[in-house]
Amino acid sequence: MSTQLSVIMGERRHLINLAYRLLGSLADAEDVVQETYARWYAMSEPQREAIEAPAGWLTTVASRICLDLLRSARVRRERYVGEWIPEPLPDHTEWLDERSAAVAVDPADRVTLDESVNMAFLVVLESMTPAERVTFILHDVFRYSFPEVAEIVGRTPAACRQLATSARRRIRASDAPAAATAQRADLVRDFKRAWEAKDIEALIGLLDPAATAIGDGGGLVTAELRPVEGGERVARYFAGLADRKPDATLLERTVNGQLGLVVQEDGVVTTVIAFDVAGDRITHIWAIRNPEKLRPWLS
Repeated sequence: MSTQLSVIMGERRHLINLAYRLLGSLADAEDVVQETYARWYAMSEPQREAIEAPAGWLTTVASRICLDLLRSARVRRERYVGEWIPEPLPDHTEWLDERSAAVAVDPADRVTLDESVNMAFLVVLESMTPAERVTFILHDVFRYSFPEVAEIVGRTPAACRQLATSARRRIRASDAPAAATAQRADLVRDFKRAWEAKDIEALIGLLDPAATAIGDGGGLVTAELRPVEGGERVARYFAGLADRKPDATLLERTVNGQLGLVVQEDGVVTTVIAFDVAGDRITHIWAIRNPEKLRPWLS
């Protein structure tokens, strides 16, 4: 394998990580990386050899494809049936492997799980403009310089600094006192037990009075079209779900790097649930039911 080819193939995981954070969708990230490599190999060999920094070229192309997708995504998501939630990711040990009868996931396609992919963070990214999101992720998460970012997004370095500042302002506006990891996990486990017991009072005690639950069915399966708002309403809604699906199994699983829950029906994952916690209460619940977003969870 040539040195250049080794560099090119070695960038795959970086590109998957970058594209997922930019798009909030593993499926779209995979398509972006495939398109990026297709453009690389569409060039003649002399053209490829003339590129001094192949890794930088790949990042630039992938980022620009993501920027175009983000611009068009706003139109597509306006037509989306119900709420759109970023695609949830399992822990590395829970990804599909080649022994699965479903779609295999290459190790290079596994996204590194850290604070920049937790569900609450990804939801805030959805509120940003495409240019803000690309600039913020490239500069603040992946540590590209503003001149490098400017070349990618087609703005001046000064304009990119302003975009990053605006993006950070959105992040700060959404911040609440973070719960410790152990406390967060205890709250999720307590929620699971109360849900299984259909204990409405216990659920209310775990939820912030202004808690919100959002479901994403993608128009393919049943999900609430609008958020359920208010701790008591959320508690009663989940207790009602337990009545409607008495044979469902709840499992504790890592969702985007944090403890969440998975709902299985007849051994098949039908819902992945992520939580956001502030202080000693659950503030947000995101339930993803769109089958297209559950591919890495199928078993």
